[in-house]
Amino acid sequence: MSEGDAAGRLVRPFTLTGGRTRPSRADFTLITSVTAVDPPPEGATRPQPEHARILRLCAKPIVVAELAAELDLPVSVAVILLCDLLEAGRITVRAPRLVSRTPDLDLLQKVRDGLGRL
Repeated sequence: MSEGDAAGRLVRPFTLTGGRTRPSRADFTLITSVTAVDPPPEGATRPQPEHARILRLCAKPIVVAELAAELDLPVSVAVILLCDLLEAGRITVRAPRLVSRTPDLDLLQKVRDGLGRL
């Protein structure tokens, strides 16, 4: 990697987000599933190159953490870009399923019994 590439890499995330450092919405966690809307909404403008890349990766459902890794971007930058796409109606978001806060006592008993037999 040349010095120019390294210097450009430091500026790139800031440039991609237009200087924004915080997402405009709180819809995203690391395990939020994102899917591109197909076909795109009527009147949708042509996406910026990084947005288009995200849309290609979101052709099938993908979680935010995996998407950020594929993009080789910090999660915070990926989330800002995802907010743009969500507000434009280009993606759908599915929150992770909540796991019950109440423990399954029957399951815990079976685990305890199984461990006791070891």
